[in-house]
Amino acid sequence: MFLKVFLVILRHYLTVTGLFVKKIYLILLCIMFTCFGCKWRLQSGSHSESDMVIERYDRLEASFLTTGDFSALQQMQTRYPMQTRRLIEDVIKLGKVDDAHINVRFLSFFQDSTLQALIAEVGRQYEKMDDIDKQLSKSFGRMTHLLPELKHPEVYTQIGSLDQSVVVDGTLLGISLDKYLGADYPLYVKYGYSEKQRSMMLRDYIVPDCLGFYLLSHYPAPSDSLRLQHMGRIQHTVNCLMDRKIFENAHVEEARHYMNNHKGLTFAELLEGK
Repeated sequence: MFLKVFLVILRHYLTVTGLFVKKIYLILLCIMFTCFGCKWRLQSGSHSESDMVIERYDRLEASFLTTGDFSALQQMQTRYPMQTRRLIEDVIKLGKVDDAHINVRFLSFFQDSTLQALIAEVGRQYEKMDDIDKQLSKSFGRMTHLLPELKHPEVYTQIGSLDQSVVVDGTLLGISLDKYLGADYPLYVKYGYSEKQRSMMLRDYIVPDCLGFYLLSHYPAPSDSLRLQHMGRIQHTVNCLMDRKIFENAHVEEARHYMNNHKGLTFAELLEGK
């Protein structure tokens, strides 16, 4: 519509002969061209805002834990205070982040040769994460349409000690890259992870796990007795957000059939147990 009006004015400008009238049309053309440009920029801006870029907190963490780089520690504390607190207090459980000797304890804990090898392997496998950024952007873009009430989280990466895969704290979502080093990674076998568990400790499961844990934080299971049914609904929703089948089991199929038989049901209602 905007372009059609612009073209009509342009056609009139080219056909009129009076100098005064031509000036009026020229002014109108300039105004329309400026507005058109503003509209295009707003559309471009709204698209870029949907793109998600992972904050590479793990790089600062690795720098401090492998070299004792104090400037890296300062950046962790000033740029990522909530992430640092969550890592130290809740993931590796070393104590309170404001304890007098917590930084020394944090550094000493990771001097173990096994954990140093873990840090090195994370750096090798996850030097680049552009593919994960793109998957997150697409999946959370679909979430905007399927679950518009949910805000997009701020996603960051960290290195734990083979503890939690994904941690969620409000709109903060942390990915522990040490839990996604591949099914055959020797430490997983050494520490007794089952074959089924290791089959999901892959790069390909990072985004599905992010979606699943984020949904679960907003839509917890209503009761223990309904936990498996609820997880089926969470996983079915993740499949839809990923636009492909990641999870396949009886409870996922049950959720899919339930939605097919209740055409007006929203995903929010499904996850709320309605």
